[in-house]
Amino acid sequence: MEWFTADDHELARFVLQRGIAAMYVLAFVAAINQFRPLLGERGLLPVPRFVARVPFRAAPSLFHWRYSDRLLRVVAWSGTLLALSVVLGLPQSGPPWVPMLVFLAMWGLYLSIVNVGQVFYGFGWESLLLEAGFLAAFLGSDQVAAPVTVIVLFRWLVFRLEFGAGLIKWRGDKVWRDLTALYYHHETQPMPNPLSRWFHLLPRPLHRVEVAANHVTQLVVPFFLFAPQPLASIAAAVIVVTQAWLVLSGNFAWLNWLTMLLAFSAVDDDVVRGLVPALPVAGAPADPPVWFVVVVLAVTVLVLVLSYWPARNLVSRRQKMNASFNPVHLVNAYGAFGSVTRRRDEVVVEGTLDDDPGSAEWRAYEFKGKPGDPRRVPRQVAPYHLRLDWMMWFLALGSPAQYTWFTRFLLRLLEADPATLRLLRHDPFGGQRPRWVRARVFRYRFATRAERRDTGQWWVRTEQGTLVRPQDLATLRGR
Repeated sequence: MEWFTADDHELARFVLQRGIAAMYVLAFVAAINQFRPLLGERGLLPVPRFVARVPFRAAPSLFHWRYSDRLLRVVAWSGTLLALSVVLGLPQSGPPWVPMLVFLAMWGLYLSIVNVGQVFYGFGWESLLLEAGFLAAFLGSDQVAAPVTVIVLFRWLVFRLEFGAGLIKWRGDKVWRDLTALYYHHETQPMPNPLSRWFHLLPRPLHRVEVAANHVTQLVVPFFLFAPQPLASIAAAVIVVTQAWLVLSGNFAWLNWLTMLLAFSAVDDDVVRGLVPALPVAGAPADPPVWFVVVVLAVTVLVLVLSYWPARNLVSRRQKMNASFNPVHLVNAYGAFGSVTRRRDEVVVEGTLDDDPGSAEWRAYEFKGKPGDPRRVPRQVAPYHLRLDWMMWFLALGSPAQYTWFTRFLLRLLEADPATLRLLRHDPFGGQRPRWVRARVFRYRFATRAERRDTGQWWVRTEQGTLVRPQDLATLRGR
């Protein structure tokens, strides 16, 4: 069945299956660590309230049957173990139906989490991981060659991801068109990493070159993913290099890491073998069973039909960014940073043990990833995802949708809720209940080289105002 198989993509399948599974491990571990205080029974946006008002057909999830924190842990741990088995290559050693069922189970379990995750799971890389996991289910096992249609569908996914991101930038903020976006982006991105300040302080002409190179990579290179070899492999290499550049300059959860893995769908074994002659040659695989061919072709037709909506979105003047056109997150629209913020505001949350808030000594809560103490160097946390820290960035932008959960977050701080405090880097009260909490807004910018030498500070900040005046437990419980 030469027409059905891609015999020269064994390395691509190896990377796709194990790499996507590794991203699922991270996603499920993040759910184990963060879901309960954010979305659990006593979470900031409790799942039981969500499923009571949103029907199953709009957000399919196991948790419409029932939700409990214990069931969430069962789902997340089950997904983690399934994903680890793929990373180790165990399902791939059996017939093709084994990895198929494992990946579909992972996809279904994570879909159940995402569809009740509300704003804390409203990120494009959630849909990307779901779509990638679904496609990976049909890559087969080591006993058969990878189906060529699935390899092409992975390339179509990378094309939508890159080309969609390029179009949303070009159509969006003028700073992408005049090549000045990176005058601001490294400083104002949601969660800078240890190298972001270094990137920000690069000469401005180099920033313009970076933006121009980004346009070429996202608006031109993706077309070559469908070109003959070695052009397709070269296009994949360009995408991997540019995504690695983004990994070095910021924290975007698993978005860049997963994109690099998906780009391997365009990498040909012979091209890699020309660079690495020691790459082992796989033996001739057996012909795939008829049932597997039928299933893969049916899935291919399904994806092609569902591609109508994201393809139409690409050519639309009102292009949607990170949109799902169906509740199971298959064949989505992608994109990022259609607009770039020019200034960075941060919400600093403080508490005090004193009875009088007017003369109190206030101490700041420190978050694990987002900027706080001006002397603290940002962490490298990606590909892990700190969901609370990301939502604090949106809160500082003034989004009204964030206020409900933030009010409950302040309440949990007043209660010294242990699960909530574990989401933070530092509790200034060591588990003791504060008497009052408040939230102030500061404008942050990176310290110049001279300021860094003189003060030791990574950031320079100035107060902008108060977001939440001092609140006590009785007041917030009464809301």
